[in-house]
Amino acid sequence: MINPSAHGWISKFFFEQDSQEQFILYNSESFYVATRETGFLVGYATHFVTSKPVETKGWTTEEFSKIALLNSLFGIYQIVTKDNNSEEFIKKSVAFYQELHPKNSGLLDIFLPTDSAENKLEKIIANRIKTNDNIISKNFSHILTNALLFIDVLAFKRYIEEGSLPKKYLKKIEEIIVSVVSIALNTKETKSNYDDLLQKLFESSVRYSKFEKSAKETSLDNIDFSYLEDDYERYYLIDIANMALWNDGVIEKSERSFLFELAKHLNVSNDFVKKSINDMNVFLTENKSSIHYFNYSNPVKHFYDQTTSNVQTLVQRNKTRLLIEISQSKELVTLLRKSASEKLTLEEKKKVRNQILDICKTIPSLTIFLVPGGSLLLPILIKFIPQLLPSAFNENLDKNM
Repeated sequence: MINPSAHGWISKFFFEQDSQEQFILYNSESFYVATRETGFLVGYATHFVTSKPVETKGWTTEEFSKIALLNSLFGIYQIVTKDNNSEEFIKKSVAFYQELHPKNSGLLDIFLPTDSAENKLEKIIANRIKTNDNIISKNFSHILTNALLFIDVLAFKRYIEEGSLPKKYLKKIEEIIVSVVSIALNTKETKSNYDDLLQKLFESSVRYSKFEKSAKETSLDNIDFSYLEDDYERYYLIDIANMALWNDGVIEKSERSFLFELAKHLNVSNDFVKKSINDMNVFLTENKSSIHYFNYSNPVKHFYDQTTSNVQTLVQRNKTRLLIEISQSKELVTLLRKSASEKLTLEEKKKVRNQILDICKTIPSLTIFLVPGGSLLLPILIKFIPQLLPSAFNENLDKNM
């Protein structure tokens, strides 16, 4: 099983997925449609377009996004080059991101002199999927960043086709997407406060563009779509507009008309639009409750919910090791038992925190608690620890008392 949070996960992915059996059988449109059905286009992947199923039990949303981005980049690489060589793909991907982020961007600061191309790509992908909703940042606005990750795939396709990335490519694509989404939301017959919020989330989640209210387009006729030379770019624009319109769970008549009008401007078939509406409805209906930007109302609540989920995953994944480490600290066990029935003193709370931090040092994937500000996560970790302790430590489970 792959652990996308541990070093060497790219190598493990290509070991488990024989690259000779990958996407070479897919044509361009069928690969795109299959990728849409995974949820990657809306930032919430549930599975992957691979020749062999990937075991994902216990993964976080971030880990899904890592594999989804790698897998989609590799799929595009194979479709364009007709080449299955994963080593060449990794080298090309690193070169692409280095051109995307020149030396003064800070990207190269994450590399060590001894890093292989594979190590570099692991760090790049981890950096690409990070949003500003972590424990240190005070900006919780980038909820949609991973829903726009497919822009990386579009840019990579251009890069390997042309040998370099057109100047300001990403900025131009983002501007077109945000303009179309803005116009799409204005076509809604029944508008809500959430439509304005979604618009703001799009604007705050882009990486290369800044938007002024006065600069937004008000009609599709005013947008220069000639910049979109590739079918994937056109397909994605329709899908992202479709997703934005779906935010209230229904595509109204006026919204359907808008999507068909957009397709006409892009020279995309009506059949594609119909399938886009159907596929998006099926996926979003099933997964809406798990997709952050459809449930975003309060930034602090969003942060707490996501952090709690991620911490719970890490704790459950390291359950056995945690139990061993905790059991070796008799004082910690005593204090945890005591906390189940009475309030700890400030001194006792401090002891619990210090001892748990010491335990986290021995488990690599829990080093998140050791970064500056990471101790704020300890109450969430402690919340789950009683569930992991042997039943003898829980008086409520002892029916003889």
